[in-house]
Amino acid sequence: MNTAADPSLIDSRTAAWRLLTTLGLVVLGNSSMYVVSVVLPAVQAEFGIGRADASLPYTLMMICLGLGGLWTGKMADRHGLTPVLLLGAAAVCAGFVGAGMAGSIWLFGLAHGLMGLIGSAATFAPLMADTALWWNRRRGIAVAICASGNYIAGSFWPPLVQYGIDHIGWRNTYTGMGLVCGAGMALLALRMRQRPPMVQVAPAAQAGQRPVQDRSRPFGMAPGRAQLLLFIAGIACCVAMSMPQVHIVAYCTDLGFGAARGAEMLSLMLASGIVSRLVSGLICDRIGGIRTLLLGSALQGIALLLFLPFDGLVPLYIVSAMFGLFQGGIVPSYAIIIREYFAPQEAGARVGSVIMATLLGMALGGWMSGWIFDLTGSYKAAFLNGIAWNLLNLSIALWLFWRVRQHPT
Repeated sequence: MNTAADPSLIDSRTAAWRLLTTLGLVVLGNSSMYVVSVVLPAVQAEFGIGRADASLPYTLMMICLGLGGLWTGKMADRHGLTPVLLLGAAAVCAGFVGAGMAGSIWLFGLAHGLMGLIGSAATFAPLMADTALWWNRRRGIAVAICASGNYIAGSFWPPLVQYGIDHIGWRNTYTGMGLVCGAGMALLALRMRQRPPMVQVAPAAQAGQRPVQDRSRPFGMAPGRAQLLLFIAGIACCVAMSMPQVHIVAYCTDLGFGAARGAEMLSLMLASGIVSRLVSGLICDRIGGIRTLLLGSALQGIALLLFLPFDGLVPLYIVSAMFGLFQGGIVPSYAIIIREYFAPQEAGARVGSVIMATLLGMALGGWMSGWIFDLTGSYKAAFLNGIAWNLLNLSIALWLFWRVRQHPT
């Protein structure tokens, strides 16, 4: 279907069914983002490499995922979602199977790069942008549900993959993941042929402010400058976010708790993130995207600080859950901000650009934390590095909030 849907379908049952399909696609397509963290200790041991080198496949995948989000967003704007999703399904299948057959860390990394560039990228930024265009009154919670699929993947796949590693090895587990995720994505992609409605929608009401009308000057500045600020904010928040998400399994292994406990903490962290994203979506419908970003950034900084004094098993479970609860609303808020302040015809490309920044931040942070660990022999300095990057994100969010108050129209 190459024509836009009727605007009457916004907030309809059709939109709800589409959202459910979208959720399934995100869960399947984003599995590799969290599976690679679980296999990190096994891959490091098999290839006889350091922690930083073992983190490189994740870094390459996230860089490619960010770049892929940019082009998949543009292609979805131009040709619709289904062709992009079918190509992504093939790439996820080939990437997992190829990684399972890899004979070196470089081939393992290239397979993850393929999954990021073409596979997972198809089910991240394009689907968030598409969801925002199908909803108005419940836009915040709808985008949050879409984005929560990423964390559902993070809570569902790690324990399952750890079980597979323990019983059939990581290579066979990867092959099975490729077949299941690739086939599932292909089937669901066929239900996404209808293009979204294209209408102008005012942002959520914010206390003492009028809705933004001038989409040509978001935040009272040129669109390119506004986009750049969101890009930098996306990098900063996710450099901070990546430290616990990428290295919690390795951190627990170093502390003597074992990889299985680390995988459980990762699942708990991301399951808590699901709750956080849904609650943040409800909050976003009331206060708008900028304030939601500001709130999430502040809470994420608090959670990172809590990792410093605690390294016991039970405290780490608690802090992991708190981290998930505090930071889950940050990434979805960028899609809402773009929907509120930029033209809807540019949603796919602009959301793709900011999501690319967040994924570049995850890639940089994942590698940087491993590099800092190799230099210092512990993760304390890596946590401090994450806190510093979080302060940069918080500063940008505060400045944009001030600009919104100064330029409400």
